[in-house]
Amino acid sequence: MTAIAVLARDTINPLDTVEELASVHDWLIDRPGNDEVTMMVEGLWSSLHVCLNWREELEGLHLACSFDVKVPARRREEVRRLIALINEQLYFGHFDLWQAEGTLMFRHGLLLSGGAEANAAQCETLINLALEACERYFPAFQFVIWAGKNAEEAIESSLLETQGEA
Repeated sequence: MTAIAVLARDTINPLDTVEELASVHDWLIDRPGNDEVTMMVEGLWSSLHVCLNWREELEGLHLACSFDVKVPARRREEVRRLIALINEQLYFGHFDLWQAEGTLMFRHGLLLSGGAEANAAQCETLINLALEACERYFPAFQFVIWAGKNAEEAIESSLLETQGEA
């Protein structure tokens, strides 16, 4: 057995930390197994389904956050164009469209190679990055899916920063 394999066996499961964070934030959480946590988080625009998977053999924590929205087949090509424009803007993570179900998803990961342990700040930042990206770009996806806008029009609308309060 290699030294890395020994270290990997002794690492703390980062999903334990995620569970503690969910409790602090009052997020609805389910842990169907030792390697998966699912949460429902209420966003401004939609409920967000957050799933985190721990892959011990890879020493990686994977996050997938999906909207409560299905992309109709007739709008998928334009949504893919919008995803490409959005992903150019993102520093961390990326959006995907799962073709078979028409599901929009934000994905990101945290590698903990060499026996590193995820702290609460890292886990919270991973989750918050996903929530912020989904909240920011949800209207752009809606413009393409339901308003029939093209990707360029939709991205322009999502990049406008609102100043002050109405």
